[in-house]
Amino acid sequence: MCGRYTQTKAESLLRKRFRFQGTELEMPPRYNLAPGQEARVVLTSESGRRLVPMRWGLVPSWAEDESIGNRLINARAETLLQKPSFRTAFQQRRCLVPADSFFEWKKEPGSKRKVPIRFVLKGEDPFAFAGLWEAWRAPDGHELRTFTVITSLPNRLVAEVHDRMPAILKEEDEEAWLDPTLTDPARLAPLLAPFPAERMEAYAVSSRVNSGQIDEPALIERVALDESGMPVEPAAEREKSRKKKGKAPDPAQRSLFDVSGE
Repeated sequence: MCGRYTQTKAESLLRKRFRFQGTELEMPPRYNLAPGQEARVVLTSESGRRLVPMRWGLVPSWAEDESIGNRLINARAETLLQKPSFRTAFQQRRCLVPADSFFEWKKEPGSKRKVPIRFVLKGEDPFAFAGLWEAWRAPDGHELRTFTVITSLPNRLVAEVHDRMPAILKEEDEEAWLDPTLTDPARLAPLLAPFPAERMEAYAVSSRVNSGQIDEPALIERVALDESGMPVEPAAEREKSRKKKGKAPDPAQRSLFDVSGE
């Protein structure tokens, strides 16, 4: 699955890469986007591509309330036409989800602890997840726009960590994915094949990424692993954590996971 990702590039770079029209939307860098939070997605219309804000977690138009979005952060590529929550959106409301990395958690053998791993393209260029979007009308009349990230089987790099990965579109396939006249599943399905592993790389990051409330540049920095295979937190972060807890430093202490990312 995909439960966290980043979008840290400047708006000017994203506009050039995804060819959307000028926007007045604020686009602060995001180092730890989590479900339920607002993100930016690319849609297409007669006037061209545009960048719009949406909440992560799909709420189908027929849903009784928006809480269903908490369970629909991902959609399996293999069953899009079988699931009522995704069937219509797959044929009529597809979008690009700009990103520059995603996180998965690697389970250490013989341990309940998991190591956060950041997956990027070589060169750390921006890319797009294949997404679906919906517009839901609340009882009070306001409209809520939401999206989900499609997942596929993993390539060999991601398979070392997880049995699913987000469907990353090849740049040359993005136009077809956004094309509203393209509704044939036989032509859309190949676009969702696992992204080539040889074009990606991965590395361990701080366990602080486990908290969806932390969003800072340090979360995407490479970290070393200790003898037990867990991330070695920078000294400054250990000191900050110690002061916050009001406890004496304990070199053997490790952060507990409050979010698994799965």
